[in-house]
Amino acid sequence: MATTELLIKNVRVVRPEDPDTAQPALLDIAVNDGKIVRVAADLPADDAARVVDGRGLLAFPGVVDAHQHWGIYNELSEDTRTESRASAQGGVTTSLTYMRTGQYYLNKGGSYRDFFPEVLSLSEGNAYVDYAYHLAPMSSQHIEEIPFLVEEFGVTSFKIFMFYGSHGLHGRSTSQSDFLMIPPDERYDIAHFEFVMRGVQQAREILTEYAPHISLSLHCETAEIMTAYTKLVEQDGSLTGLRAYSASRPPHSEGLAVTIASYLAHETQLPNINLLHLSSEKALSAALTMQKAFPHIDFRREVTIGHLLADVDTAVGIGGKVNPPLREREDVEALWRHMLAGDIDWVVSDHACCRDELKFGADRGDVFLAKSGFGGAEYLLPGLVGEGTKRGLSLQRIAQLLSANPAQRYGLRNKGTIAEGYDADIALVDPNVQWTVRAADSESTQEYTPFEGFDMTARVTDTFVRGNQVFADGKVVGAPIGRFVRRGR
Repeated sequence: MATTELLIKNVRVVRPEDPDTAQPALLDIAVNDGKIVRVAADLPADDAARVVDGRGLLAFPGVVDAHQHWGIYNELSEDTRTESRASAQGGVTTSLTYMRTGQYYLNKGGSYRDFFPEVLSLSEGNAYVDYAYHLAPMSSQHIEEIPFLVEEFGVTSFKIFMFYGSHGLHGRSTSQSDFLMIPPDERYDIAHFEFVMRGVQQAREILTEYAPHISLSLHCETAEIMTAYTKLVEQDGSLTGLRAYSASRPPHSEGLAVTIASYLAHETQLPNINLLHLSSEKALSAALTMQKAFPHIDFRREVTIGHLLADVDTAVGIGGKVNPPLREREDVEALWRHMLAGDIDWVVSDHACCRDELKFGADRGDVFLAKSGFGGAEYLLPGLVGEGTKRGLSLQRIAQLLSANPAQRYGLRNKGTIAEGYDADIALVDPNVQWTVRAADSESTQEYTPFEGFDMTARVTDTFVRGNQVFADGKVVGAPIGRFVRRGR
């Protein structure tokens, strides 16, 4: 009887804890019961039930994509299935997806005690990768429910959308109460953000064993600035497409929101703050300034693969509309400078599948009428390996940015590296292959991509989730074996 269920041989194992080296060691990985049991050279294959020849490829810890949006534009059960398949294509083995009450997602308000079990039911049995949820407290009732969500469901991460107070998901709005589905006597504003922070910190103080992994994430844009600049850009009329959208949500709107959020964290003494999808030099400069101003706050800074690979000129059409917007090339280069300087903590896809008819509507030329967001998990690991290594990013640093750092922050204690005792979440990558991005090749139901025609120089060939192969030789295989992951202890 075989004593090893799976043996992956001849792979160059990239571990985030290793010192930077040009060539990781050629090793074998033995797996039993979904866990890594040994990592060493020349492990015997005669007692293995299944042997996979890694062909000298890079073996990365499976990507912990800390920012996705399943179910925002499509039915959650459907989106969980198709977009987890796309995730497997990009080496993602754990998806952390944002969820809230209100329009989009399940299109209902009310208590998370009722809402979240429905989310879990719709997701169950449909995912090809493991998954967890971040939740957004939209009302005072939700703030009161934070300790319950932590203890009952192992949800340890929460979110504020700073611009929702008086600006819609896609542009200006005069019906925020209807959009957010909150009680008529409540407002989603800076005071609410403060109370969310106090609620999260209170949960940390009560639930001390969870406290290191309880954190708050913020989408940092300022509604008033965006509303005013949208009006200016539309009245001027000289800008169109993605450049117009970027100008309507200018980088200083991000910087101002980062500053407000950081001071509120200081005021409420909430130490675990995640600043999401920073897209510009001004946003990052503000974030680093706030780190110096409030050294007692453990800030983490996130960027997306979209903001690293595309700009307002290179993205293909207004399908590249996203919040915060894709920026000028100067901002893209600034993000990479900060990446190489060690100022970024993790990289995500912000994957939000938005199908053609929803994205563009009747008027395909008006960026202000298009829906926001696009998929991209398929390109996360290959994009960062290809572009990052060209720019001097080490393979070990890539493993930190895509796996170890988000796993540690968000309480995924069995994820994030290739080591004994950890989940056998592994992505094999060929770093020496030329290919061209085509939306038609993606498992996502999104029919376009702003990266259409982009040249890639690395590719995921195989993905394993807890030892189950879900992606092999360029194809999704097997049944959806992904599980909901409780976090925090």
